[in-house]
Amino acid sequence: MKILKLLTGMLLALSLLGLTACMPVQEKFTNTDLTGLDYAKDFALTDHNGKPRTLADFKGKAVVIFFGYTQCPDVCPTTMAEMASVMKLLGPDADKVQVLFVTLDPERDTQALLASYVPNFDKRFLGLYGDPAATARVAKEFKVFYQKVAGKTPGSYTVDHTAGSYVFDPQGRIRLFLRHAQGPEPVVHDLKILLK
Repeated sequence: MKILKLLTGMLLALSLLGLTACMPVQEKFTNTDLTGLDYAKDFALTDHNGKPRTLADFKGKAVVIFFGYTQCPDVCPTTMAEMASVMKLLGPDADKVQVLFVTLDPERDTQALLASYVPNFDKRFLGLYGDPAATARVAKEFKVFYQKVAGKTPGSYTVDHTAGSYVFDPQGRIRLFLRHAQGPEPVVHDLKILLK
């Protein structure tokens, strides 16, 4: 009787092991997984072509949102250049990704300035802006820190800000936080998982 119970237990264990071997391996993100978070749900801003935009406009695409400003000396151009490299590495899948640059400096980043700055990195990228109140609302919704730092003249200030980017899946759900300056490969890896 003990041998029969032992054999039954072994057969059960082997069959469970066989079942797990047949299950697909879940790929892991290299960046911070934000799946299920209850913030960063939407925005209401205007793109650099003058068109009002919300997250719903990009349904069906993975969306990468970066908050910055055009006169940023380092983090912003580095991030935008890195995202341009990501798009190149994605090849045809790049058409399933929308990169959005949200300005945290609405006083200086006009529609015309965003229209000349943002597409220089990739013609598919969109710059988004709002008035100071809309900017503050979106930053709060996305838990993005930003603060003016006085310069030598009133117009020469800088803006300290959160350096990472948010990623939404094609269904419009927040999924990732991308670390700044990690190189394009980890971002490509994670976007390919979301695009499957």
